[in-house]
Amino acid sequence: MEQDFVGTKRWIRQATPYEIYMEEQNLPIHRGTVGFYDIRDLTLGSWKRMGAQGAFIELNGCGGLQGMYVIEVPGAGAITAEKHMYEEIFYVLEGRGTTEIWTGDDANKKQSFEWQAGSLFSPPLNTWHRIVNAASGSALLLGVTNAPPIFHMYRSQDALFNNPYQFKDRYDGSANYFKAHTELGKDPRHGRARNYGNIIPDADRVELPLDGQRGVGHRTFFWSLSGNSFQGFIAQYAPGRYSRCHAHEAGPVLLCLGGKGYTITWPGEAGTTPWADGKGELVQRQDYKPGGIVSAAPGDAGWFHGHFGASKEPLRVLAFLGGYPRRVKGVPGVDWRGLNLDIKEGGNTIEYRDEDPHIRRMFQEQLAKEGADFNMPEEVYL
Repeated sequence: MEQDFVGTKRWIRQATPYEIYMEEQNLPIHRGTVGFYDIRDLTLGSWKRMGAQGAFIELNGCGGLQGMYVIEVPGAGAITAEKHMYEEIFYVLEGRGTTEIWTGDDANKKQSFEWQAGSLFSPPLNTWHRIVNAASGSALLLGVTNAPPIFHMYRSQDALFNNPYQFKDRYDGSANYFKAHTELGKDPRHGRARNYGNIIPDADRVELPLDGQRGVGHRTFFWSLSGNSFQGFIAQYAPGRYSRCHAHEAGPVLLCLGGKGYTITWPGEAGTTPWADGKGELVQRQDYKPGGIVSAAPGDAGWFHGHFGASKEPLRVLAFLGGYPRRVKGVPGVDWRGLNLDIKEGGNTIEYRDEDPHIRRMFQEQLAKEGADFNMPEEVYL
């Protein structure tokens, strides 16, 4: 039978503008299905443009939404100053130093702040910034950006890196701009805790308020630094406890800050009880320790996943949720059902009582291997 339609129904995907940019940097590009046990072990290469060592990270589920890289600043050295039209968040894996910020072409009017291992900060959009290592040993930072969609929108590196516009509504150069906030506010949408500061000096140890939405005894606060649309949260689970399994859009990435654990994830079409329904082979698992990273929904939107603190210490994670573009549903004023709502009530969360029994058994087995105790209250399963 002759073809009765125009064109083809299958084709080879072309590289995006951001993927072309990555290739041009001649750095290692580490692609992982779900994540990496410890990104500090990744091979780095010479990053000529930045005057440092670095490597890109591409996890499934993040393509076209978030850009990630690790950069190593030489001892007593600094990276090349730059500015750009995409948002960028840094988490310090190792080392200590300062970051210099300025606008326009006057580098004499710099503002600087200090950072250490565990610090989380973001240079304001399109400000000049230079990261300086204050120690004799190298410093290692994770950079997370919303560069991929911005590259795709502009399709011009000159427009991205040499744009003179100054976002004065985001950065005013005030002396207290990078002073840490010691008190938390409430997100006006859902009333949960939010840190409205522009730097978090020690994400590894900052106090987190009790939240409970994601799991029993769960602690968290949200952040969005330097006026960004990009946002995230820091969360902690007590030893021997784990989150409720839940589903959401692809894109969010979790970095382990403390303790040890793992994340399991599976496609939504496998249902809420994949092992019980004979589909356990579809479940993927990524183990991690501090420095480990995982894509929460590596396949596509609607993948279920859960996070498990399998050690004697609390599991603390840093989530990079992303920013632009973000899908908008409904119209202004519509009743919004959060993803932490029970799936039986229109949300995206599987309550402990309804989860696959294999999830608890697997967690108990892992805790036993670590010499840690199972600490989930029995009543949550009733």
